[in-house]
Amino acid sequence: MSLRLPLLGITAVSCLAAAAAYGQFGGFRQRDPNPLPPHPQAEFHIARMHYQAAGCAGRRGCGSYWSIDYPDAEIHFLPALERFTRLDVAFDSAHVNLIDDELFDYPLLFLQQPGIDPWYPTEYEAERLREYLLRGGFLIADDFHGEVEWQRFEAAMDLVLPGRPIVDIDEDDLLLNIVFDLNQDTQIPGERHLNRGMEGPPHWRAIYDDDGRMIVAINHNIDMGDAWEHADDAHYPVEMTSLAYRFGVNYVIYAMTH
Repeated sequence: MSLRLPLLGITAVSCLAAAAAYGQFGGFRQRDPNPLPPHPQAEFHIARMHYQAAGCAGRRGCGSYWSIDYPDAEIHFLPALERFTRLDVAFDSAHVNLIDDELFDYPLLFLQQPGIDPWYPTEYEAERLREYLLRGGFLIADDFHGEVEWQRFEAAMDLVLPGRPIVDIDEDDLLLNIVFDLNQDTQIPGERHLNRGMEGPPHWRAIYDDDGRMIVAINHNIDMGDAWEHADDAHYPVEMTSLAYRFGVNYVIYAMTH
């Protein structure tokens, strides 16, 4: 699916009963973000935003924070997404720089941990992301916590979409019931938060375009990607992974139909 062509409507089916019990998906691939791996062909990809930041992240090797939870999150979530929708889903995510023309081939862009080693786009990158979003793209920002990281992310988004407010998602928003009926009452923790606690209350927030279409979904003090990653870990709460799967499905179907 591409933003170069009109998006096709997608009908989601079935129910995500016992989603977190969905099993292993083949073997693991060594993280090597440079060079970027080839993108598998399919109707739908999750496209991770590949951005420059120092640091070491993840439990399967050292990589930048854009690749946190990779590849385990995709290994667990993508087969479940294909199982519970009618989408033909790629077995791996695409890894896309904002300056690449292929950015416009993917209707959903996934931004991980923009606050720890802060993501801050150049003016050209901000211009590209603005064009992507206003042309029909959808951005999910996930796994950043506390007020300092929030302020970093807010400053970056003000460069991308100046003057557009960040607001709390209303409980009646279509996003929360497009497939599964959801609310923002439950906080999805990262694995590291199970023992030490969260860094603040959950905030499910968004930015909308002039027509009322959500163009940025923001998970602050929430770690949806970790819940996907740890779906097969006995110590991680199964109900949290199940909820994260439901949110993920809703995000994808909203992006593909709006």
